[in-house]
Amino acid sequence: MRNFDLSPLYRSTIGFDRLFSLLDQAAGFENAPTYPPYNIERTDENAYRISIAVAGFAEAELALEVKENLLTVRGEKQQAEGQAKGNVLHQGIASRSFERRFQLADHVQVIGATLENGLLHIDLVREVPEAKKPRSIPIGKGAEPALIEAKAERARKAA
Repeated sequence: MRNFDLSPLYRSTIGFDRLFSLLDQAAGFENAPTYPPYNIERTDENAYRISIAVAGFAEAELALEVKENLLTVRGEKQQAEGQAKGNVLHQGIASRSFERRFQLADHVQVIGATLENGLLHIDLVREVPEAKKPRSIPIGKGAEPALIEAKAERARKAA
C-alpha cells in the first residue's frame, strides 16, 4: 500500500487553505519539520500573513521574489571578513542558508514584508477581479396573463 504525503503542498500554498484542510483531515497527514520554521495565518477574509523565523539574519541577507504565483524567500548568511569565529561549544542557532517556496493561489498578491524581532512577516491579499466575482441576476416579470384573459373576453363578447 502506498501513502502519498501532501504535506509539502499544504504547507506551501496560500489561498487553498479550505481544500487542503479537508484533505488533511480526511487523510490524517502530519507535517514534517523544516528549516526555517514558519506560520501561515489568515488575518482577514482575503488577507494572509506568513511569518518566518529568521533569527540572526539581517535584512540585507534576505531576498523575496514573486514570479508566476510562486513566492520564493531566500536567506544567505554572510560572515564579515576579518571577523574571527570563536570556539562554539554548542550551536543551537542555525545560520545556514535557506530557500523556501510558497505556491500562491490565483489573484493572491504580496503587499509588503517587514523584519522585526527575528521574524520576517510577509503580508498577502487576495484581490479577485470584478469579472470573476459572483453577481446576482435579477429575475424579471414575464408577460402578464391579463392580456390573454382580455383577448378571451373580447372573443366571447364578439360571439
